[in-house]
Amino acid sequence: MIPEPLFIILLFLKTWWWLILPFFLYVICEGLYLSWLRWEVWYKEQKWAVLEIIPPAEIEKPFRAMEYVCASLWAIYGSADWKGKWCEGVLPYGPYWFSFEIVSLEGEIHFYLRLPQGHRQYAETLIHTHYPEAEVLEAEDYTQKIPQDIPNNTYDLKGEDYVFLKDNSYPIKTYKFFEVGAYKFFETGAGEQEEAEKKVDPLPLLMEGLDRLKKGEQFWFQLVAAPITNKDIPWQNEAQKIVDVLAKRTEPIKKTSILQDPLDVIKEFIILVRETAKTIIYDVILGLFFPPSLEEKAAEKKPSSVITPGEDIVIKAIEEKIAKPAFRSYLRALYIFKKDAYNPANAALVKNYLANFRAENLNALVSWSKTKPSIEYFFKERRIYLRKKLLFEKYVKRFPPLYPQIIGKETIILNIEELATIFHFPALAGFLPPGVPRVSAKKGAPPPGIPME
Repeated sequence: MIPEPLFIILLFLKTWWWLILPFFLYVICEGLYLSWLRWEVWYKEQKWAVLEIIPPAEIEKPFRAMEYVCASLWAIYGSADWKGKWCEGVLPYGPYWFSFEIVSLEGEIHFYLRLPQGHRQYAETLIHTHYPEAEVLEAEDYTQKIPQDIPNNTYDLKGEDYVFLKDNSYPIKTYKFFEVGAYKFFETGAGEQEEAEKKVDPLPLLMEGLDRLKKGEQFWFQLVAAPITNKDIPWQNEAQKIVDVLAKRTEPIKKTSILQDPLDVIKEFIILVRETAKTIIYDVILGLFFPPSLEEKAAEKKPSSVITPGEDIVIKAIEEKIAKPAFRSYLRALYIFKKDAYNPANAALVKNYLANFRAENLNALVSWSKTKPSIEYFFKERRIYLRKKLLFEKYVKRFPPLYPQIIGKETIILNIEELATIFHFPALAGFLPPGVPRVSAKKGAPPPGIPME
């Protein structure tokens, strides 16, 4: 026999299904319509430029120069109004993005910047401003130079998306921590940091590994960044809550107003009466007959509001992160190889590189199991093949890991300092293997008096 509550629900649905069904259909149709409009209409109308950047042989301040570049690239920020969202399909949460990409083609390393075609000239000017000796060339998209049906009979791949280990509020270990150490950074001046900037940089380790790739091997690494504000994704609000918890701040006492909802006034009065009664019973009456011991009195003391040195470092690091412009970001790496050229050590090059930015008290970038082509059960070979196929397609199109969904719990947010820490040019490329690009000769204006015709 059907329980009475369930019977009532079924009877209600039988009678009023025609009123409820449109709401469910609306949610489904809205998602399908927006997904089609965004990715099949708006995105396909966008034109992209791929710029290859050949850095100078020596850069005085590699991290800081790239941080200024990232700060300036935040200017491509845009947002959608009502017409843009519903009629044109402009993507939410930062519709315009760029990607920094490091690529090794059989040991020949390239640095690329891919961004909307309309911002190409701005980006070239920006690079030349902060790297006067660098060369910027418009290049073909390297992802189109190999078969697009990978994995196939000739090529296979290993790949990963990377996500944060903790909440977006916690930063990774950035170049400032590399320079002077996590516990000295906030008490040290900029002078010491600038001197150490060239000395401590994990990028040369990645360059060495990429240079060793042999014929039939390629490694692609992309860092995609879309400028956002706290209005797009309220991550700064969440960060402030974490700071308040770590700083042991109490919530401000709410003041009662004559304009307050009467129900709220009654609720607060009931809570006050209950707490007062509890105090009288436990603290006064029981206390007369069963006085607390010294241990119990010590346990009743309020927790200390003193912030430990470790907590102070975390709080300052979080506040430093939310103070700088930020980007909705995702990182992806692909190791593409001919099946007779596979080297398992090369598959972990970026994973090992990102491990340098791990801080146990802050954050870390780790591989995401949801998209990683590693399956242990149920149709293993077929599922691995599909995941590899999706990873390759998303890399080529620079799509987010959750495509067609744009954001989710695994979305990572990096500020300009974190971007510059992960992607920058080698400080001393002249001392690195020959596969690392560099401009070997300085360029200057011709001396006056030389005829130009």
